[in-house]
Amino acid sequence: MLLSGRKFDSLQDPSPGTRQCDSRGLIGADIVSTVLRDYQGEIAVRLWDNTLVQGKSGAPCTIVFREPGALRELILHRNLLRLVDAYLAGAIDVEGDIVSLFELEDSLKKLDLSLLTRLHLVRQVLRLPGLRRCIGSTRLRRAKLTAHRNSRSSIAHHYDVGNDFYALWLDPEMVYSCAYYRSNSQPLAEAQRDKLDYLCRKLRLKPGQTLLDIGCGWGALALWAARHYGVKVHGITLSEAQLELAQTRVHDSGLEGQVHIELLDYRKLPDDRQYDRVVSVGMFEHVGIKNLPTYFSTVRRVLKPDGLFLNHGITSETGWKRTPMTRFMNRYIFPDGELARISDVTDAMEQAGFEPLDVECLRRHYALTLRHWVDRLEGKRDEAIACSSEVTYRLWRLYMAGCAWYFDEGSISLHQVLAGHRHQPQPVPLRRDDLYN
Repeated sequence: MLLSGRKFDSLQDPSPGTRQCDSRGLIGADIVSTVLRDYQGEIAVRLWDNTLVQGKSGAPCTIVFREPGALRELILHRNLLRLVDAYLAGAIDVEGDIVSLFELEDSLKKLDLSLLTRLHLVRQVLRLPGLRRCIGSTRLRRAKLTAHRNSRSSIAHHYDVGNDFYALWLDPEMVYSCAYYRSNSQPLAEAQRDKLDYLCRKLRLKPGQTLLDIGCGWGALALWAARHYGVKVHGITLSEAQLELAQTRVHDSGLEGQVHIELLDYRKLPDDRQYDRVVSVGMFEHVGIKNLPTYFSTVRRVLKPDGLFLNHGITSETGWKRTPMTRFMNRYIFPDGELARISDVTDAMEQAGFEPLDVECLRRHYALTLRHWVDRLEGKRDEAIACSSEVTYRLWRLYMAGCAWYFDEGSISLHQVLAGHRHQPQPVPLRRDDLYN
């Protein structure tokens, strides 16, 4: 049996320590070649002894098993979360284009091993030691699921990682949602400014109008709308870290008379509050599918009869099913995150009394944005670790790379839905020409 140019029966009799090291390497090579026997892609695999057992040197993406225990985890448990733990602990590394790592998913899903082969793999991995690097020794902030969607604690888990951390890889406007690209080569900062302006044009903002920004983040859209369209903006967030920076940016921009940012749950908006326009960008993923009726009915309550509402959010072609990927997202990234099908979103809006006026898919724009974010984060690796932790850096790199892959692949998407009150005159022209002129 030939593995990586070495034969089992051609080994000389080395010292016991060397013999054990070589034995582990041969076992690792056997396991990888068996698991990836039908894989035809370019991803390479390197072992702890620096042996390349899959693919070629200089491959676009190389998986590095830093210790034998990581392979043991892969075979014995076949559990995505345990593999993520191993990556976060440094027992597994990914060199090169981490986005392309996810092309392995399809090959692994189709893997059909005989019972004899599976027993062989188990016998092999039982000869390997367990993980030496324990995720418990790292400073991992695991999410705790809460019964209350869109709660302050769940929002803080994701967004209060640190403003300095996000500033390293976001654009100067600090926009943490997909950009709007003219071409694949457009710089991130320009595409984010284009997105902010595109939102304002879709809302048909006019000087003197009032705009409610639900989940306003660090205030990028609120500041843009006030500065360029002369509107008065009320921004609300559940993140104290975002609130602090957003208020500072409002003060530094001299827009305190036009922009008011506060820590407020949208469900606690006063009954007598009314706005000409309402916008929500990248927030409704936290609401929870069961709470969409409450969310949309609240927006309808605070929107004036001739107003417009724009909802910008991630959707899924299948809805939020319990899969290894969704468990990963809920455990590490968004404790309360759920994605709905776009048909369910528009249905919930109609049930709440809205008429969808314009629906646009920006899926490819988000894939481009995420690739920019991953590249920028990798370029600031040392600074990111210094202002957070290595675990945080690894987690965000993996999470954003996976999202980039699945937006490209199409199972998740991004939709902007512009809506107005049903049976009311709508303040939009007959054609969409004004959005592009």
